Amino acid sequence: MAGSLTEHLVASLSRPIAAADRERASLHVLDWAACAAAGAREPVAAFLPALAEGGRGGPCSLVAGGSVDATAAILVNAGLGNVLEMDDVHRGAIVHPGDTVVPACLAVAEAADLPGEDLLDAVITGYEVAIRLGLAAGTGHYRLWYTTATCGTFGTAAAVARLLRLAPERIVDALGHAGMMASGLWQCREEPTESKQLATAHAAQAGVMAARYAGAGARGPRRILEGALGFFAATCPAPLPKAVTAPAGPWLIHEVSFKPWPACRHVHPAIEAALALRDRVNPEEIAAVTVSTYRDALAFADRPDPTTPHEARFSLQHGVAAALLDGPVTLAHSAPEALACPRLSALRRRVAVAEDPERTGRYPGRFSAALTITRTDGTALAAAVESAKGDPENPMSAEEIRAKATSLLSGALTPKAAGRAVAAATALPQGLPVRAFGRTLRANASTSNDGRIDHAA
Repeated sequence: MAGSLTEHLVASLSRPIAAADRERASLHVLDWAACAAAGAREPVAAFLPALAEGGRGGPCSLVAGGSVDATAAILVNAGLGNVLEMDDVHRGAIVHPGDTVVPACLAVAEAADLPGEDLLDAVITGYEVAIRLGLAAGTGHYRLWYTTATCGTFGTAAAVARLLRLAPERIVDALGHAGMMASGLWQCREEPTESKQLATAHAAQAGVMAARYAGAGARGPRRILEGALGFFAATCPAPLPKAVTAPAGPWLIHEVSFKPWPACRHVHPAIEAALALRDRVNPEEIAAVTVSTYRDALAFADRPDPTTPHEARFSLQHGVAAALLDGPVTLAHSAPEALACPRLSALRRRVAVAEDPERTGRYPGRFSAALTITRTDGTALAAAVESAKGDPENPMSAEEIRAKATSLLSGALTPKAAGRAVAAATALPQGLPVRAFGRTLRANASTSNDGRIDHAA
């Protein structure tokens, strides 16, 4: 049996991938692409092309428009998937694997003109590694480190190594190199910055570099995880190495949650609880709202007075108030007009948040919340959500995921062009060339009369 943790992990990646696994992966590719395309319309997207100067004219697609070389595509695209906070997430690992794995694999597969199955198999592999390492790193790591950037680097390296058809011993090298570059501190949450986008861009590119460096024959540290000077020792107060070597069952991509609403995932259970009560109360009759949830939800999203769209997406108070007033939360609810809305602001001020130690104890296995509304007449209503919409226990259907993607893509493309992109993603498991899918994402072919983009058929 293999000796190091990375050798154990790589050995588990050789198990079969079934058609159902590829179908699931195609939904994650589509979900990432739609989130990134919508994110490309946000102000932060203007900074990302600075990472990719000189890369124009290559075979790889930018979701913001145009074709570039693989390096430019990775750096720009990987900074876009998390902009609107609609990206996929694995609860236990607290990692968003799609943000790094998908854009890196898409660029490498486009550059090599690979079939859709190769892309999907690599995505499945990358998700597996990122999730297992996120589980092993634990909440102590997540307190200071952006797990998507740290563990996402490892996941991307494994995924790209599969695309490059590296031998197992070379994949172990790639993971060793990935650990040398895995980084991303949470200080970006404490200040108004655009650093989070750079962190995912770097993680995606670092994973590709690690795989290519290993493919050239460069050796990496075998014990990059458990070594005395390794990843666990440096960044994980209470690592769980058994998460890396746990028996291989169904691919972990099936445990990843989709987000129906543009908000931090820590806000979603409270939004869903508010939606459950909305039809039973007149907003004008609400005297107070109390949200009880787990500690990290408060650490990330106790923001009673958001002043920017980004802050609105990280506000329990704002998400709950928006849901109670208007129903399902949309991108419009983080617009400046919504932040300044007197009715929304007034209701937001009536929302109080508090930690529930029992919910903290069930986290991160469960992202949950309870919500109590007290009316002006003293009567109360209550609802609790143990698994938010999009979690494996409360899943979004394939049709709902495609509808979400169509809606997000239609912000940049005409409905006809958005439909073609959705159809192309759906065809990836049947062997559609990755370049054919990529072309549907290039919002630069022609412009319709209403200013949106249409593509040639």
